Amino acid sequence: MKLIVGLGNPGSKYRGTKHNIGFIALDEIAYQEKVEFNKTQFEADTAEFFLNGEKIILAKPQTFMNESGRSIRPLMDYYNLSEEDILVIYDDLDLPIGRIRLREKGSAGGHNGIKSLIAHLGTNEFNRIKVGIDRPKNGKEVVSYVLSTFPKDTHEEMLKAVQLSAEASLYWASGHDFVNTMNQFNSKK
Repeated sequence: MKLIVGLGNPGSKYRGTKHNIGFIALDEIAYQEKVEFNKTQFEADTAEFFLNGEKIILAKPQTFMNESGRSIRPLMDYYNLSEEDILVIYDDLDLPIGRIRLREKGSAGGHNGIKSLIAHLGTNEFNRIKVGIDRPKNGKEVVSYVLSTFPKDTHEEMLKAVQLSAEASLYWASGHDFVNTMNQFNSKK
């Protein structure tokens, strides 16, 4: 069993914002696999499907970004999953829009959703896909920037990154180890 987590904030107010790129990527996976988020478990909206005979759970924590770990830890415990069985997709200010970077471990890098996951999991060693949202320009505050939507002229690049994130997630979930997945997808643009 595998758990793919997309980080974001619940509610229509945050739909389509840069901070919700994890939710957007999970929506793309759900669309490709023809499943719906029709269940709520441990403060997360979930969808399930099978890939190569293995159950895959998609989870969108509904706790708001800063408390994401509060939802994911109980979900992992319920399904008896280890850190190797999860993949977390989230926004990254240090990558340009359209780029993704896969990592097996790392610090939170100032990302409050990842800080929460590290605190609740007790480790920073879990698979992740960082999706670039770029840094704010012209002195714009980070908080207002990440909670804003993507400008129209970046939609094509953003969608490419979302599709690449979905492709990498499904590649990993279909039975490839994460190092192999990183080797396949870190070089793609």
